[in-house]
Amino acid sequence: MKLGVIGCGKMGRALLEGILKAGIVSPGETRVFDTYAPAAAEMARELGVKEAGSNEEVVSESDVVLLCVKPQGFLEMLGAIGPGEGKLLISIAAGVQISSIEEATSGRHRVVRVMPNTPALVGKGASGFALGTTASADDANLTRSLLSAVGYVCEVNESDLDAVTAVSGSGPAYVFLMIEALVAGGIEQGLDPEIAGALAAHTVAGAAELLLQSSESPTQLRENVTSPNGTTFAALESFRSDHFEEIVKRAVAAAADRSKELGQS
Repeated sequence: MKLGVIGCGKMGRALLEGILKAGIVSPGETRVFDTYAPAAAEMARELGVKEAGSNEEVVSESDVVLLCVKPQGFLEMLGAIGPGEGKLLISIAAGVQISSIEEATSGRHRVVRVMPNTPALVGKGASGFALGTTASADDANLTRSLLSAVGYVCEVNESDLDAVTAVSGSGPAYVFLMIEALVAGGIEQGLDPEIAGALAAHTVAGAAELLLQSSESPTQLRENVTSPNGTTFAALESFRSDHFEEIVKRAVAAAADRSKELGQS
């Protein structure tokens, strides 16, 4: 399989690096391009892949193309990728709908739309993808294989991608905010900032890993560490008095609503 990458930013690099490490494609069968030439040159040099001279070259020389370009100017880029037929285009552009991609390429290519997240940078991503009108079951399996190289992946309907964006796409920022608050609280209670930061980060990472490896639900795991009238109980009661669960659900709804707005613009 020949792989192309258009857009050599952090997410494009994270996806490609994971795919190469997994041995799904070889560097020699991979071409990359970015309108910012130094980014493509750096990726080619450090990962051993080939630097292409244009978007059109990437598409014409590839079987599968990862479109890792920001939404601004994305559709214009699609109109200039050339007349090739039968390629699989995997787009990570937030808010750009499958119908828009298919229309911009005159239906020449099969399309998959993906919402990844930044933990893909360390191989711990969470991605949801949706198939375009002409994408096949084989395309779904290939997409799943490529994305699983950088973490968890699931297939959803395109109508669910706004919710995916709100939960996992934007979700790392919610966790980082929680960690910031934990650190600040620890410092206020007298902890050294470095120690507070390490304790908070490892606690969040450990709790997530415990959930992933456990057969128990988040509710049960929470109850397991909550003794009646103990320290955890006191903290959770404080959360509830401030309507913590409703705050989080409203934040997810706000992100989903914004995702829908971007898709309509």
